[in-house]
Formats: sequence, C-alpha cells, structure tokens
Amino acid sequence: MSVDTIEKLFEEELKDLYSAETQITKTLPKMARSAKSSELRNAFEHHLKETEGQIQRLDQIFEILGKSPKGETCEGMKGVLEEGSHMLGESKEGDIRDVAMISAAQRVEHYEMAAYGTVRTCAERLGKPQIVRLLEQTLAEEKAADKKLTEISSQMYQHAVRAA
Repeated sequence: MSVDTIEKLFEEELKDLYSAETQITKTLPKMARSAKSSELRNAFEHHLKETEGQIQRLDQIFEILGKSPKGETCEGMKGVLEEGSHMLGESKEGDIRDVAMISAAQRVEHYEMAAYGTVRTCAERLGKPQIVRLLEQTLAEEKAADKKLTEISSQMYQHAVRAA
C-alpha cells in the first residue's frame, strides 16, 4: 500500500504497533522465567497481561476504523527484541542478567511510548476522540511499566554492584 495520506500513515503505524505488541507477548514469558528477582518476574508477568489488553484495544481501534490489524512485521521491535535476547544470552545468570533484562525491557517500553505517542497525536489531528482515549490508556500503561522497571533497576544495580 502506498502511504500517501495521513489516514494511511495512521493505519500503517497502528499495524506496526499491533505487530510489535504481538512480538512482545512471545518474549515476556521467556523474560519472566529467566528473572532471578521475584519482583522483576512479577513485573514481566503483569506487563504480559497488560500487553494482551493492549492488543485487545488495538483490535477495538481497527474495528472502529473498519480495517484489519494484519500487516507487515514491525522490524524495529524485532530488532529491539533480538538485541535483548542476545543480551540475555550473554549475561551471567542472576542479578547481572536481571539488570540486563531491565535494560532490554526499558528499550522496548521507550520504543512503545514513542510509537503510541505518535499515533495518539495523529488520532487527535484526525478527530478520533474514541481512539485517542484507547491509545492514551495504553500509553499510560507503558509509562507506568517503564517507571516500575526504573524502580526495580535501582535495587538490582545495588545487588549487581555488590556481587561484582
């Protein structure tokens, strides 16, 4: 599809997010299983449930638009997740791996915050208040997940430094 209107760009960006969220649901269980910290494991498990809800919200948005969420693979998220997977494989099990996973997870959150902020602004400009509300809900969840990871990381860094 040629992206020659703001509406088409909006739709393509939403499809990209749908792909990204779907990829994340496949990665979070692995991260939860790999976490030494029960707090980190619980954060990953909680965010998996949120991510499933975010996919449902995207389904609602596509239903409102009368479009299909299916599209191409989000290569940006694929790359971020591959980098995180590599980091997971290269880091020593325990506190160091937990810190590495937090780093990888926060990269994912920041990618999502940027993407959701962009599509929310686009929805505002297109006069789609129902979609704006759905996107704002997801954006708030992504920001909260990032904040939680920051809180956990400050504790984990203390453990990792002591272990070094």
